[in-house]
Amino acid sequence: MSGLRLLLSRGLASGYAKALWFLVSLLPFCWLLYAAMADRLGANPAEALIRSSGDWTLRALCLVLAITPLRNASGLHVLARFRRMSGLFVYFYAMLHLLAYSWLDMGLDLGDIAKDIGKRPFILVGFAAWLSLSLLALTSFDRAIRWVGAARWKRLHRLVYGIALLAVVHFFWMRAGKHNFAEVALYAAILGSLLLWRLVWWLRKRPAAGALLGQLRACWALPRQYLRRPDAER
Repeated sequence: MSGLRLLLSRGLASGYAKALWFLVSLLPFCWLLYAAMADRLGANPAEALIRSSGDWTLRALCLVLAITPLRNASGLHVLARFRRMSGLFVYFYAMLHLLAYSWLDMGLDLGDIAKDIGKRPFILVGFAAWLSLSLLALTSFDRAIRWVGAARWKRLHRLVYGIALLAVVHFFWMRAGKHNFAEVALYAAILGSLLLWRLVWWLRKRPAAGALLGQLRACWALPRQYLRRPDAER
């Protein structure tokens, strides 16, 4: 296992790995561009582009939030070098989603867009998520880290957790009109699990919280230990 980890670490640390990661991250955009030009988006191309770009934004967000748990679980600390690029691709697909909505649905009419934001809650939530993502994208570079300060930069980029919640709420309200919540539940489960992992990890690093978690685990194990004992010992 250690040999495989070493091999993967060397591969991911190579200069080609980032280029390959970039190209793979760009594939959904290339497919959408080709499908739009080849008239393969179905009966309603505008809706297909808006929905697909939103779906890929959520998928990219899930990937970004999964990098740290995967890094800690696998011991592949080199995965951290892909986090910034993956985060910028979240913003790229969010921009594509916003552009598709603004152009294909609203005709780039800023007045109508402003009215729509105020009128429909799911548009308002999506716009708030995009504004928050814009702040993270603008401060994702080394110069911004030096300017803001590492500690404040880390606190600022915890906004991504709130963005994940806003994204799920946006998706939920958008699907509420058609009462189709299967995909919403899937993304909510994935993002909820990733956020729960971070909460547990954060609690473990604090002595008092770590002790509390240990007591909760012990309490959880008591019923099972009791059931495993022979009847004569109960």
